[in-house]
This record gives sequence, C-alpha cells and structure tokens, in this order.
Amino acid sequence: MPFIPHTPDEVRTMLDAIGVPTLDTLFDEIPPALRVGELPTLPEALSEGQVSRLLTERAAEPQPLCFLGAGAYEHFIPAAVWDIAGRGEFYSAYTPYQPEASQGTLQVLYEYQSMMAGLTGMAVSNASLYDGASALAEALLMAVRANRKSKSKRVLVPRALHPFYRRVAHAIVHNQDIELVELPYDPEGGLTPEEALASYAGQDFAALVISQPNFFGVLEDVDVLTDWAHGQNMLAVAVVNPTALAILQPPGAWGATGVDIVCGDGQPLGAPLSSGGPYFGFLCCRQELVRQMPGRLVGRTVDLDGKPGFTLTLQAREQHIRRSKATSNICTNQGLMVTAATLYLSLLGPHGLEQVAATCHANLRALVESLTQIPGVSQAFNRPVFHETVLKLPRPANEVLDGLLERGILGGFDLSGEYPELGNALLVCATETRNAADLQRYAEALAGVV
Repeated sequence: MPFIPHTPDEVRTMLDAIGVPTLDTLFDEIPPALRVGELPTLPEALSEGQVSRLLTERAAEPQPLCFLGAGAYEHFIPAAVWDIAGRGEFYSAYTPYQPEASQGTLQVLYEYQSMMAGLTGMAVSNASLYDGASALAEALLMAVRANRKSKSKRVLVPRALHPFYRRVAHAIVHNQDIELVELPYDPEGGLTPEEALASYAGQDFAALVISQPNFFGVLEDVDVLTDWAHGQNMLAVAVVNPTALAILQPPGAWGATGVDIVCGDGQPLGAPLSSGGPYFGFLCCRQELVRQMPGRLVGRTVDLDGKPGFTLTLQAREQHIRRSKATSNICTNQGLMVTAATLYLSLLGPHGLEQVAATCHANLRALVESLTQIPGVSQAFNRPVFHETVLKLPRPANEVLDGLLERGILGGFDLSGEYPELGNALLVCATETRNAADLQRYAEALAGVV
C-alpha cells in the first residue's frame, strides 16, 4: 500500500476547503443501521514493525531469528522509506552533474550531509562513499595528505577495529606505501588501553584510528585517545556506528577539540541487510580539511535571480579521474542508499533514533543477563558495551552456531578465526527488532546446545 503522508492538520485543511466538519460527515448517506459500531473481537492495534513481522511470518517459510551483527545490523525500516526512495526520480537518478536538471536529488544529498554533520558533530559531510571499510581507507589517505606536521605514512590502527575494515584499508592504501601499525587490546576490558600507546609516544605517525564502539561492542575511552593523538601531532580518525551516536557523545566533541575525520558504514540508517549490500560509507571532517575530502559535496547557493539552489561544489568532475593526483581512490557514491538514509533519519527524527539505540542497548543487556545464567557462558570483557558483546562458551563457537541454526537461531559471529586468543568466543548482537520472546527463545536454544 502506498504511503499516505497526510497529517491531522492537512486533513483539517482539506475538510475546511470542501466545507465538511469531520471525516464521518463524508459518509452520512450510509444509514445508521448499516454502520458498524464497536468491534469487540478486533485485536489490539500493532505497530508497523509488528504488523510487518506478523505478515512475513505467516506468508513465508520460518526465517531464523537474527542475533548476528559484526558490522551489518537488522533494524526496522519504516515502509515509507523505500516507498519514497523507490519513486522514479530517486530510484533511477544518476550522479547529478547537471544541477539545472537535478535540483531534487541535490537537495536530498544536501539534507543528508546536514544530518550526518549534526549526528557526528563535525562541520562537513560528503555525499557518500562505497561502504564503511573503503570509507576508512579514504579517511586514512586523506589524513596522510592533510597532516602537515607529519612526514610519515604510518597510521596506528587498533586490533579491536573490525577485521574486515583493517583488511580492506590495507588492500587500498599499501600500494601507496602507507603502513598500518596494529595496537593491541586489553584482554580484560576489550578496549585499546592508553598503555598500548606509550611505546609510540614521540614517533612520527600521521593518524590514530579510534573505533566507537569497537568490533567487540566495547566502548573505547575516546577522550583519552583523541587527546593523546593530538598531543603527538597525529590526526584522530573515528570509525563509528551511526545508531550509537544517538545516545553517545559525537566524535566532534571527543577530547578537548574533537576528532579530525569521522567515517563508518551507513547501513543501519535504512539499508536492509539484503545478503550483504548495497550499503554506503559516510565521511565527515573539520572545515579546515574540506579541500582534502574525497567524494562529492553538495552546496547551497543562489542563482543569478537570487533564488536558492543546490550544486556540486569545491571539486570538478574531472578531479576524480586524475589517478594518483585525485583526492579519492573510490568515488562510487551510493546515492540511492543515501536517499533512503535521509528519509529514515527524517521519519525517525532525533528522538526516534535515540529510542532505537536505547532499545538495542536494553535488549542486549536483557539477552546477556539471560545467557550468562547458562553454566559455562560468560561475558569476555568487563567494560561497558553497546549493541553487541563477546561471550565465552564451553564449546567451540562453530559447533554452537550449528546447533543454534538447527533451532532457528542465527546466533552470532564466530571469533575464533579472527581472534583465536579469545578461545571459544562468540560475538552476539540484539537490535530493536527483537522482543522478549525472541530473547527467551535464544536463551533456551543456547542452553540446549551447550
């Protein structure tokens, strides 16, 4: 059913225009005897998300309950998001190089940039990159170019950063002789401790990467890390989950002066899991670094008649094909995904996004509380977490996941391949799409498996 966006005020205006006091008056020709009064057997109203889930369960084969995160998250997406994004003027529009013919697309991108700048606490946002991992690579290339105080092409990267991000970044930057130096994590807290930085004090590095939350879901001590980086003449590059920023301090406010560059994956903002994509990468920065920013930027201006309008700005189209002299290795922008993210953020608003983040956190806490009652299951780290956490298991994680899948549960991400030192460890995630019955079902299934 198409999305009908009429507000009560708009309905009132339309009724006034035709001289009708109420909607019921439109049906006054129907005899009272034929009208239905109370409907005592009608069930209680459900939210859009509950109705979608109910009908999906009834219409299709049972789908496993998803407790798998690790960088891609199952969030509820209002139907209006893709109903509007699927309109022809958005769905088939290509990069708006001709502003006179692309004002609608350009305005959407401008609104997206404004929202992302506000969410991250930064001055400038670009109009998207390919995905979160390549956005990090672009941020590192940008940091090396922009840091005039460093002659180095070395960057400090925490081991607690998403392993896929680390691999993608290495693949993209190593041929430009940029070295990624790995920082260890605290085995008890799961975060990058200040002590791990001590041996690098006084050395020449272009940047320090700070992940919030990190791959384990653990919240890093971002103020300390940001100030340390700036004290060592490094740029601070933040990799963030955009949903978490609804309730956590924005990177622009970390430490004394905030970070220099922020990047991440925008998948949580209206992009379905869809077997791994397409998603989109976001990148924001300080005003001083805007000339080094990769990707497209949309600006608001006025035409010769003084009318407001929008256009791509600061970069010519040709700069993207200048090979080694370009400010970007990958300039694929995910315009359709960005359109969906703009709609998603507009519909939820600040309070709605905060509710989503808070519900994710509450569900994870409830899940962990029930799972750790099972003998042999415990949390791996003692630090605060958001969205997901690492559990220690009494059996190999791959065996546990196989057993859970047989019971209709996607139980999480097996960490044994990426972090063998953690032993039988599982990364589990809970979003706002899970309810109390889902959490109970997971706990019962895990108890049966282990």
